[in-house]
Amino acid sequence: MQFIENRTYDELKVGDTAALTRTLRQEDIALFAVLSGDVNPAHLDAEFAKTDMFHRIVAHGMWGGALISAVLGTELPGPGTVYLAQSLHFRRPVGLGDTITTSVTVREKRDAARVLLDCICRNQTGDTVIEGEAEVIAPTEKVKRPRALLPQVHVHTPGACHQRFIAAARKLSPIRTAIIHPVDELSLRGATEASAAGLIEPVLVGPIEKVKRAAEAASVNLGQLEIIDAPHSHAAAERAVQLVREGRIEALMKGALHTNEILNVVVRADSGLRTERRMSHIYLLDVPHYPKPLFITDAAINIYPTLNDKRDIVRNAIDLCHALGIATPKIAILSAVETIEPKISSTLDAAALCKMADRGQIGGGLLDGPLAFDNAVSKAAVAAKQIVSPVAGDADVLVAPDLESGNMLAKQLIYLAGAASAGIVLGARVPIMLTSRADDIPARIASCALALLVVRHRGGGA
Repeated sequence: MQFIENRTYDELKVGDTAALTRTLRQEDIALFAVLSGDVNPAHLDAEFAKTDMFHRIVAHGMWGGALISAVLGTELPGPGTVYLAQSLHFRRPVGLGDTITTSVTVREKRDAARVLLDCICRNQTGDTVIEGEAEVIAPTEKVKRPRALLPQVHVHTPGACHQRFIAAARKLSPIRTAIIHPVDELSLRGATEASAAGLIEPVLVGPIEKVKRAAEAASVNLGQLEIIDAPHSHAAAERAVQLVREGRIEALMKGALHTNEILNVVVRADSGLRTERRMSHIYLLDVPHYPKPLFITDAAINIYPTLNDKRDIVRNAIDLCHALGIATPKIAILSAVETIEPKISSTLDAAALCKMADRGQIGGGLLDGPLAFDNAVSKAAVAAKQIVSPVAGDADVLVAPDLESGNMLAKQLIYLAGAASAGIVLGARVPIMLTSRADDIPARIASCALALLVVRHRGGGA
């Protein structure tokens, strides 16, 4: 075990010195901003920083001051040191990737255990970036303690990838969207806030008086939003699908009703919404420990999909990726193992899907499988198992064996890993947003952005 030990006032001599070295990372800047509340764009906004005097992102000045504090508190004099005063002169900026060596040197010992120290921070080329002096009360008793184990800190902005897609969608014209049976606060707020963001033109389909009462109770201003009367949730689903057939609606969004009430209408032969594709649901997750958007399919519609169903599930996911600007998505076909096992049918389906891709039956993406979950998302697991694959460890899309496993996987990432979610159903004439009744407003807005990008991509507008 490592120990941390001080030097007492009696042990200190003029000229004693100690140092530490640290390289500035983006995470350091973000953490310092979180702790201090200093969100100056010179430190956090690359576009703004280009116009600033240093033309790049630089560290907060007091980040260097914190390094000096670390040397004083852990090395010289070390534990038991009491800060009295600190002067700092900032000579040069510290940029990302700069390696800073921070040193303190005893200049003078004073009465009452007071000590004056010179402090200096130099970068990797030896240039002084910060200098100053510190006055401290040095410890008078010896301290030797086990070095504290610091917690791991992962810096993540919730929903950051969703915000990129929302920003891209806002450059396009909004889509007319039927909100089916919006008789609760979340449905109404989701619709009005997505409208305010320029993503959709909501058409509320449901019992007018009930919709208005819900809006009044939730203090939601419906303004001039169109409301089409339907006496109950079943009728609202029927009317919304009719609006699609009439060419008046470009997307559907679930309100306060059960999923099967919508899908029972959509999948009917006379609905006018069916295509040659099997419909499937695709989650878009922003997972804190994953470096890019992660798609999971199907977690909401196809309970036990057949091989042909899975082919369409994969094709729908590829279409969504293309609409979002992912030119060649990496598709991992999940199972419990990464080898073909005849007793595990999902491994056989995975192998068949990969061969379909080889034969041109599935295009637009890279497929590999079967892959266990760890092999799909972890490069360390791939290396340990010596798997050679362009998909393994770097998947964009995870194709679940069935609805149960897909649903559990997605919700575990949402509720245990803190993933931000959005979702959409493809395979019908128009995209369908099957938001859960537990989904928050950001999830609903992000789902609207997905629908808008899909619709405009199909029309050549994205």
